[in-house]
Amino acid sequence: MTSLWLANRPEHRIVPTLTEESERSADVVVVGAGITGLVTAVLLARAGQDVLVLEARTAGAGTTGNTTAKISLLQGTRMSNITAKHSPEVAKQYVQGNLEGQQWLIDYCAARGIDLQRHDACTYAQSSEGVAKARAELKACEAAGLDAEWVDEADVPFPFHGGVRLADQAQFDPMPFLDSLTAELHEREGRLVEGARVQRVSHDGAARLKLQVHTSSGAEVDVVANRCVLATGIPILDRGGFFARLSPHRSYCLAFRVPGNVTRSMYISTDSPTRSTRSVPTADGELLIVGGAGHTVGRNSDPAASVEELASWAKQHWPGAIQTHFWSAQDYAPVDGLPYVGPILPGHDEILVATGFDKWGMTNGVAAALALSGRILGGRMDWAEAFASWSPHELSGLATALQVNLSVGLNLAKGWITPATRMGAKPVEDCGVVSGPPWHLEARSVVDGIERTVSPVCPHLGGIVNWNDADKSWDCPLHGSRFAPDGTLIEGPATRDLTRSA
Repeated sequence: MTSLWLANRPEHRIVPTLTEESERSADVVVVGAGITGLVTAVLLARAGQDVLVLEARTAGAGTTGNTTAKISLLQGTRMSNITAKHSPEVAKQYVQGNLEGQQWLIDYCAARGIDLQRHDACTYAQSSEGVAKARAELKACEAAGLDAEWVDEADVPFPFHGGVRLADQAQFDPMPFLDSLTAELHEREGRLVEGARVQRVSHDGAARLKLQVHTSSGAEVDVVANRCVLATGIPILDRGGFFARLSPHRSYCLAFRVPGNVTRSMYISTDSPTRSTRSVPTADGELLIVGGAGHTVGRNSDPAASVEELASWAKQHWPGAIQTHFWSAQDYAPVDGLPYVGPILPGHDEILVATGFDKWGMTNGVAAALALSGRILGGRMDWAEAFASWSPHELSGLATALQVNLSVGLNLAKGWITPATRMGAKPVEDCGVVSGPPWHLEARSVVDGIERTVSPVCPHLGGIVNWNDADKSWDCPLHGSRFAPDGTLIEGPATRDLTRSA
């Protein structure tokens, strides 16, 4: 399962560059080579900082390389959700940050010759029940200063009951953008090391930070830095408790070759099930991307059925559509509706985080990079208050946080108790099952005819993983850590693999 953006790229060769002690030191270490991490690194390198980026897999292998890559200020029902919890001033700050992030990205693409397409964005109702949400989004957008308008009709093949339109937004393939950022980072003597997973960050006994890194070659090395930026989707360090302030979600994308015209504007529905569409120019003609089938990580008993339903919807409305790609992505929804960008703990600027973009990382990710680099270099942006990692406005999310963490507790208990009812259960092809008493749990799966057995206990906080039949992965229902069938860590707050059975 490879995204349209990551498919057919030149073979990637991971070159370890932490072999010499002199390579294990930097002014700033950025953890994560997605859009947030690489933009932050480039901005710091431009200012003369010695920057080292550490990426557990390869650049773009996480959310950035698996997004729909809409560069839009109209973000589904995000503005109405924000205005329901926060003041008009905070909502305007959020929009201003996204606007600056969007403009920086567009200007960078223009300067570097990176292709992007300008299209309208539309948040629409696919049934009469969704109209009120769409109207509320229009009101919130107008109050925040966005020049949005209501449209009653649209030239689309799917049900459309009116929606909010924001003209002249953008979309692109994010990988050439990341490639260009990487090239500029190297031009400015910054470094990117792939296959380097950070597992722990502590103080080295002096004023500097020490990062414990596990490399793809199996080596364990220490890297020292003055500052560390965690741009990892969700922070890999538990201090600050961000895992309890975020809800992890997976969503799925399908690309199709369709006869006739492809719907070009970017659409996303207000009502469930969510439907997201956009076009993609390729050398062989335009493709259509359809997204949706979202769920909380580890808590959908049959994701594959939801994906199949999404594919059926696309083929119903674009007769003759032929699927070319299938992939998925993970995002984190903040309990108060606003991203968390800043110190991991109040007053501790040596470790900074950026998380909670809730599926809109193209603009939020760049905005976060602008805020983080400005903070490190001594600057200040007035709109950054809406992105603060610690702020009184987070009190508006207390009820949501309570609900999220009660659900975590229930899933923790369920995970340890339920497998006892599956004693002796054996998986079939493309399936996985957790069984056994609490003192001897086993997670068994069969993929491509190979049966594997691992411990189902997530190394993050002891949750019991569930099988995802769409992604063919073990997913933790507590905080979203994910693992391959053989237990290899894919993503999430966990920093180690599942234990493999002998």
